Amino acid sequence: MKKDSKIYVAGHRGLAGSAFVRALQRRGFTNLVLRTHQELDLTSQEAVSSFFASERPEHVFLCAAKVGGILANNTYPAEFIYQNLMIQSNVIHAAWKNGVDRLLFLGSSCIYPKVCPQPMRESYLLTGPLEPTNRPYALAKIAGIEMCWSYNRQYGTRYISVMPTNLYGPGDNFDLQNSHVLPALIRKMHEAKVSGAESVTVWGTGKPRREFLHSDDLAEAGVYLMTLEEGDYTALLTEDEPPLFNIGCGSDVSIRELAELVRKVVGFAGELVWDTEKPDGTQQKLLDISRISALGWSPSIDLETGITRAYQWFLDNDYRGG
Repeated sequence: MKKDSKIYVAGHRGLAGSAFVRALQRRGFTNLVLRTHQELDLTSQEAVSSFFASERPEHVFLCAAKVGGILANNTYPAEFIYQNLMIQSNVIHAAWKNGVDRLLFLGSSCIYPKVCPQPMRESYLLTGPLEPTNRPYALAKIAGIEMCWSYNRQYGTRYISVMPTNLYGPGDNFDLQNSHVLPALIRKMHEAKVSGAESVTVWGTGKPRREFLHSDDLAEAGVYLMTLEEGDYTALLTEDEPPLFNIGCGSDVSIRELAELVRKVVGFAGELVWDTEKPDGTQQKLLDISRISALGWSPSIDLETGITRAYQWFLDNDYRGG
């Protein structure tokens, strides 16, 4: 990718997409093509085909997706599978039709089996049943990985897939009805602190372990891969295995430990109450990041620092109460 290459970032207003925009701008890429959902409906094949034919981007970061936590996945399974399948199918196909050189497809660590050896290697894909609470979303993302690999094999495209662990950071969704665990905890504890509540209720037992990655670390990893020298980038693409790369930090914490850390950062002095009637989800999801580590990349933002930054962003941008 050259500094003046035309680069389309799909989903640039989201948590991941906005981080990719920041990472590209930090590295001096100046020709970014950005469209809001109102300007371009990625579930419309006609609209996407017209956009690619007129704009002709050279490289694509496909970050647009329908995302959410356990409650959202359970409540809207049809939207999760339909919208994600349509978005990625339209963009990947149009990218091939219009000669896009490099494309990065953003997936999720939920693609791996519910019962999976830890840490999870890329080779564990499709080796067992998925977690039921996010199966529609996971199946859509698996289809996206397969689509990139299929187009590479049949049409000679050069598309890669990255699978991040649980993301958080600036631009996160703090809506308690459909957010992920970390932003939900930040909002709950902040509102409890402001209202003087004596306790905060947290879903589940607190025992499951999760890995968390700041969105800026994900973006740095993705841009690192997409800007590899020609020979190094081509070496990522083989017919023997999907062009798939885990992106994580290499360590995890229990949900209980996470809640305690968020309480510390937010400054909530009350009690944590665990609602054990609510689902835990998968007991552990830790990614093996040895593949991207071997290429020379490593994360730089530790969890407490990242949560502190996320909370500050929430205070500056998102909180509407109190």
